[in-house]
Amino acid sequence: MSPWLRLALEAGPLVIFFVVNAQAGILPATGIFMVVTLISLSVNYAMERKLPTMPLITGVFVLVFGGLTLAFEDDFFIKLKPTVVNGMFAGALFAGLALRRNLLKIMLQAAVQLDAEGWRKLTWRWAWFFLLLAVLNEAVWRTQTTDFWVAFKLWGVMPLTIVFSGLQVPLILRHAVDEEPSTQV
Repeated sequence: MSPWLRLALEAGPLVIFFVVNAQAGILPATGIFMVVTLISLSVNYAMERKLPTMPLITGVFVLVFGGLTLAFEDDFFIKLKPTVVNGMFAGALFAGLALRRNLLKIMLQAAVQLDAEGWRKLTWRWAWFFLLLAVLNEAVWRTQTTDFWVAFKLWGVMPLTIVFSGLQVPLILRHAVDEEPSTQV
C-alpha cells in the first residue's frame, strides 16, 4: 500500500471527525467518526488481507468510547478515549521492557531491522511519547472547549507525532542492521 493511501486511511477518519464537529457538533461527529473508522479498517483489510495492530486497537476503542458517547449523549467518553489508548500503549511498552520482551520490535520488525540496543532505545522513546500524549489529552480536554480539543487532536497531536517519528530517524539509522540473506542449500 502506498504511504499516501496509508496516511489517508489512518488520518482520514480524524479529519472527517474535525469537519463534522465544526459543522454539526460532537455527537454527530462521533457517529460519523465511528462509521468512517470502520470503512477505513475495511478498506485496509480488503487491500492487505490483514489489519495493522495500532489502527485496529484504536478502531475498537473508537467504537466502544464512541458508542458510550452516543448512548449517554456525553462527550466525556470520546474525550477520554485518547488518554486510555495512549496510556495503554505506553503501559504495554513499559511492561514489555520490564519483562525484557520488546513489543515494539514485534510490531515493527517487518518494516525496520535494528540491533537490540536500537529497539530498546526506540521502545523507551515511544513509551514516554505515548504517556506524554495521554497527559496532553487530559490537560486539553479538561481545560479547553470541545472545539479546541477536536482541533488539537488534528492540528496538535498529528503534527507532534509526525515530528516525533521524524526525530527517531537518526536512532534508526544508527542502529539499523542488514537482514541476513537466507543461505539455504
